[in-house]
Amino acid sequence: MASVASKPMTAEEFWEWAQRPENEGRFLELDRGEVVEMPPPGELHGVVCAMVTYLLTAYVMKRGKGYVCSNDAGLLVGRKPDTLRGPDAMLFDESRRMEDLSPKFSEGVPRLVVEVLSPHDRLSKVNLRVSQYIKLGVALVWLVDPEARAVTVYQADKTHQVLDGTDELTGGDVLPDFRCKVADLFAMPGQAPTS
Repeated sequence: MASVASKPMTAEEFWEWAQRPENEGRFLELDRGEVVEMPPPGELHGVVCAMVTYLLTAYVMKRGKGYVCSNDAGLLVGRKPDTLRGPDAMLFDESRRMEDLSPKFSEGVPRLVVEVLSPHDRLSKVNLRVSQYIKLGVALVWLVDPEARAVTVYQADKTHQVLDGTDELTGGDVLPDFRCKVADLFAMPGQAPTS
């Protein structure tokens, strides 16, 4: 990740700045008021994000409650200085009307945040993101590793748990009745999952 030279911005200033034509196609976040540019994540990352989003959307549709955000939808995780992250997926438990959703970023607290590792991710930066989500009050964080085909599960006041392709990923008491095989996150249509 590379810092983009600029004066410290608020989340609102950053949002407006990121919408400028010269920033189209750039992957940007705001970290403690500073603009940070990240390289594009790649095809494998995109496929795994789509699978996670599909499974979470099927879950909320079956329940008839909640909604899922994807595609690095903005999540405000801190103020003064502002930090605006772009998680790969977020699940909110409350039901809302489409008209009531923010056209910008969310200031709410999702029940679940999912981050899918990219080849350029550094462990220190990923750990910082996870700790910011937990501090915000996110009940459950999944860190999905496409190369290792594993998921690390984080919850406040609990030891993190690493699940591999032979394990089942559940929502526990945070997302009742959610379950899937970890291997299913990495299975292409028409191909049997491998662990």
